[in-house]
Amino acid sequence: MPRLLLLSNSMNPGDSYLNHSRKWISHFFGSGTKTIAFIPWAGVTLSYKDYCYKVRTALEPMGYRIVSVHEVPGPAALIHDSDAIAIGGGNTFKLLKMLQDHKLTEVIRNEVLVGKPFLGWSAGSNVAAPSIRTTNDMPIVQPQSFEALNLIPFQINPHYLDLQPELHMGETREQRLLEFVSENPAVYVTGLREGSALSIDGDKIELLGQNPVRIFKKGVNPHEVNPGESLSFLFG
Repeated sequence: MPRLLLLSNSMNPGDSYLNHSRKWISHFFGSGTKTIAFIPWAGVTLSYKDYCYKVRTALEPMGYRIVSVHEVPGPAALIHDSDAIAIGGGNTFKLLKMLQDHKLTEVIRNEVLVGKPFLGWSAGSNVAAPSIRTTNDMPIVQPQSFEALNLIPFQINPHYLDLQPELHMGETREQRLLEFVSENPAVYVTGLREGSALSIDGDKIELLGQNPVRIFKKGVNPHEVNPGESLSFLFG
C-alpha cells in the first residue's frame, strides 16, 4: 500500500527549513526509516551539494541518514536500497526531465507502490501526481512528456493562493486551474495552501495543517475541504 507525505512548501515565513513539518515527518517515517534517498534535481540556481546540505541539516538531527542521488554512481540502486524516498522542491520541469533522463520514474513508482514511504514538497509533491500540468513553474527545460510518477489519482497545485495582486490583469490561480479541469473533466485538482500537507496511506488521506484545501473539478463549483473532513472522493 503506498504511503506518501506531500507538503505544499518547505518553509513557513520566519521559520527554518522543513521545521513546520518536523512532527509530520517524524510520525510519517516512524522508527523503521534509517536511510532516505534524496532527489535534489528540482534545484536550479542552488547546487545539489548545497541543497543536500539544507536537507541534511533539517532531517539528520531527527535520526535519518540522507544520501543524495547525485552522490552515487547508481541512483536506481540507492532508491532500491534505501528505506524511504524524498524529493525536494524547485523547478518541476527540470525535476521531471532528470527523473526521465535517468530512467527513474518507474523505479520510484514500483518502490512506492509496494510500500516504500515517499516524502515530497512543492515540485516533489507535483511529480507524485499523474502529470505535472498543474505546476506553477516555468518550463525552463523540456521533459520527454508531462507524465509524472502517477502515485495518486489526482493533481496537486502546491503553494495555492487565492490572491489577485493589485493592478495584475492576468489570470488568477483559480482561473488557471478551472481551465485545467475544463480540458480534463475526469480529474480532481487539490489547491494545497502553504503550511499544509496531504498524508496518504493506501486509500486513506488526511489534510494536515490549519488551512483548508481548495478542490477543483469540472461540473463542480470550487470549494473548500477543511482539516478533519473527508477527502476520500479524490480516490474515485
